[in-house]
Amino acid sequence: MNPSWRKPAGALLILAIIAVWSALILWASDWIGRLPILIQTVIYLVAGIVWILPLRPLLQWMETARWRP
Repeated sequence: MNPSWRKPAGALLILAIIAVWSALILWASDWIGRLPILIQTVIYLVAGIVWILPLRPLLQWMETARWRP
């Protein structure tokens, strides 16, 4: 059994998603910082969870080579 190229490619893609999402939040942080603290908290909590959403299909693709079950 040969190792699949999808796992290293998927791992690099996960790192790219994290980097892009972090850069987006960093870019918006000046604007977010002007908001009231409770709104900031909600935004950062949502932002901390939303980046995980594309990972499920990506991990599934890494294992099965299909995007959908």
